[in-house]
Amino acid sequence: MSRRCELTGKGPMVGNNVSHANNKTKRRFLPNLTDTALMSETLGRTFRLRVSSAALRTVDARGGLDGFLAKAKDAELSPKALKIKKEIAKAQAAA
Repeated sequence: MSRRCELTGKGPMVGNNVSHANNKTKRRFLPNLTDTALMSETLGRTFRLRVSSAALRTVDARGGLDGFLAKAKDAELSPKALKIKKEIAKAQAAA
């Protein structure tokens, strides 16, 4: 399982540990990922996604999973999230 947010595409970054003596060693900054179940109001069911905590706050701010995916760029979404986005768009078009 990759360390990448399924909604925002946020992944690991690299940087340096800097000691008091100013020695530098490489390190990785990992995103704060959690396995969460997000509810789609349009489809009426939940989806299990691996999402960063920053993305969770954004999902809440945009009014839920449907609102977030409507504004999200397709390039940032995982294949699983892209499939959910298409299902939601199809259900909204039919309604």
